[in-house]
Order: sequence, then C-alpha cells, then structure tokens
Amino acid sequence: MTFSEPRPNPMRGRVARNGQTPASTGNVANIVTVARILLAPVFIWLLLADDGRDGALRYVAAALFLLAILTDSVDGILARRQNLVTDFGKILDPIADKALVGGALVGVSILGELPWWVTIVILVRELGITALRLALLRDVVIAASPGGKLKTWAQSVAVTIALIPFWSFLGDWVHTVDAILMGIALVLTVVTGVDYLVRAMIGVRRRARARS
Repeated sequence: MTFSEPRPNPMRGRVARNGQTPASTGNVANIVTVARILLAPVFIWLLLADDGRDGALRYVAAALFLLAILTDSVDGILARRQNLVTDFGKILDPIADKALVGGALVGVSILGELPWWVTIVILVRELGITALRLALLRDVVIAASPGGKLKTWAQSVAVTIALIPFWSFLGDWVHTVDAILMGIALVLTVVTGVDYLVRAMIGVRRRARARS
C-alpha cells in the first residue's frame, strides 16, 4: 500500500517579509487585491442607491472606485518587492480590475448614462479573454502587451469621468469628453482583444509543432 504525500497548505509561508521560502496565498499583496475586489459591490451599491441624483452617495461611490483603481499597482509592487508572487495572485489581480471596471460600466448603464451595447462589448471581450487565458494557462502564457495596459488605463479614466458628476458644475461639455474617452477605451478594448486572440493562436500552433 502506498500513500500519497499530503499537499502543502497554501496558506503557510511568508505573509509580508522578503525571502526565498514559499509565500503564503494569504500574503499582504493578495490581501490588497482581495480588498480591491470587495470594494466593487460597495461602490456599485452606492452608485445605484444615488439613482442618478448626483448626490453625496455618487461622490462616495466614485471615490471608492478611484481608490481601488489607484491601488492597482500596490499589490503588484508588494508582490515583486517582497518576492510574494503566487499563482493565486496572478489569477486574482486581473479579476479585480475586471470586477471594478465591469461593475462600474454595468452601474452607469443601469442608470441610463451609457449605452448597454458598449458595456456588453467590453464585458464580452474581458470575460472571453480571461476564460481563454485560463484555458491555455498550462500550455501557452501570453504576456500582457503595452496595448493591454493602455487599454486598462483608458477604461479606468473613462469610467472615472463617467462616475464623477463633473457636468453638474462644469457643464454638459463634460459628457462629450467622456463619450470620446469611452470611445477610445472601446476601440482599444476590441483591438487588444483581437491581438490577444492572434497571439494565442500563434502560441498554440508553436506548442503543437514542438510536441509533434
């Protein structure tokens, strides 16, 4: 009779200090990422509770979104500086970005401030590429492109402008600016999605040739 070795507990390991030993899944970098994800339903609730009245709840919702977006690089910096990079963190970080941006897009569409087709196109691209990345994770790793990073920031800026009611004290021209920014974000979302699909197909073909 043979006994398999017990799997190591992923929660054991370094939480904050630097070192070469395995890092805990519950390390400080991953905690920041989880906190960013948990902010998503909070700011969405505040946004919808304001119901388009541009009151205090909307400003609080926008502030929480901005806080979550601005801390996007904090978890990555902590993970790299303290050698706390984990597979769990690699999966969780893009989920946080998509939960925040996707939730905000859905929220402003519910309020009638953004056409649903824009939200649907962006969500289909983001969720589709994420599913593809996870499906190909063992065979093909497609690194994030500069265009992908630019897309993320374009989405974040456009959504931030859409959330903060600048128009209430600057005028309706803000709506035009936000429409342009959202259009740029939409184009970058589609273009980088196509680029990822092409690079994924090339990677799969190379992997298949290497195996044959």
